[in-house]
Amino acid sequence: MRHTAQQTTTRTLTDLLRSLDRQTAVTITYTDADGSESIRTIEIIDIRTTKSGRIQVRAMCRLREDARSFYADQIRSYTCHRSAYVLPQPEATTPAGRGIVARSAQQLIARELGRDYLPRTAVTRQTTTLAA
Repeated sequence: MRHTAQQTTTRTLTDLLRSLDRQTAVTITYTDADGSESIRTIEIIDIRTTKSGRIQVRAMCRLREDARSFYADQIRSYTCHRSAYVLPQPEATTPAGRGIVARSAQQLIARELGRDYLPRTAVTRQTTTLAA
């Protein structure tokens, strides 16, 4: 078991990404927003950065058998296992609920950049104070 307080965030993310690549389960000790602690075995679907800059781990929870989100800064400890995924992975969808179809590498890259770099406010032609 690795304790996140005793290592860098980079090391934690490296281990989680390795589990995602190998499609192996991870058991985490997680502190909820209300302060309660729970232990979950998860199958990682995606690791992303939110608009506010927090790192979010999207995963299938074996306890709930449903997709859940966990923030990396609230993971207290984790153990990477050798056991493979057993839960069916959800299909990638848009916010409208439609399936995502990328017909080329360029489309996939454009979708990922669009998701990660959306402006926080609406941008119009009259807007002149755009941040870089």
